[in-house]
Amino acid sequence: MILPEFRAVAYSQTTLTELMVPAYANFGGKIHGGILLSLMDKVAYTCAAKHAGNYCVTVSVDGVNFLQPVEVGELVSLMASVNYVGRTSILLGIKVIAENVKTGTVKHTNTSYFTMVAKDESNKPTQVPGLILENREEVRRFLEAIKRKEMKSLFQEEFNNAKTNLTIEQELNRLEGERCKVSYLNLPASRHK
Repeated sequence: MILPEFRAVAYSQTTLTELMVPAYANFGGKIHGGILLSLMDKVAYTCAAKHAGNYCVTVSVDGVNFLQPVEVGELVSLMASVNYVGRTSILLGIKVIAENVKTGTVKHTNTSYFTMVAKDESNKPTQVPGLILENREEVRRFLEAIKRKEMKSLFQEEFNNAKTNLTIEQELNRLEGERCKVSYLNLPASRHK
C-alpha cells in the first residue's frame, strides 16, 4: 500500500462515545480512571492508525488530569485529533466530555495528549504521512505540540540532572513539614514530626 505524502487533520479525527455502566464504577459510583484511560487509548489508536495507515503503539501519555468525576449513566465522548507528526510519531490531543442525557448537562472531564508510533509489518517504526494544517486552530495545536515536546525534553533533562546530583544528607531539611517519618536514621525528634 502506498501512503499519501500528507493527510489533513480532519481525515483521521475520531470520536468514540460510550455509555458508562455500573461495571465501570468504583464503590463510590464514579467511573474508574483506568476505564477512561483505556477508552482514551482506544480512540488514540484509532485516530493514529487511520492517519498512519499502519498499526500504532502508545509510547507516552501526558496530561491525564481528571477535572470532574464521570457518573454511571453518563455518555462519555472522547474526541481525538492529530496535533503533530514527526517522522514515525503522531501526537494526538484527546478531549473527553461527559453528558447527562436526562438533564442535558455536558462537562469537560479532561484533555490528554498521546504520542503514538507507527509500526510496519516487521514491527519496526515506519514513516507517517505529514499533516495538512487547514486553519489557524490546527496551526496553533501543531505549534503547541512543538512547545510541549521541547518543554518535556527540558524537564526530563533537568529532572535527570537533579536525580543524579541528589544527596540525601544535603536534602534532608526538605522533609521538614512533610508527612513522612525517617525511621532508619538517628535524627533529632523534630525531624520525626
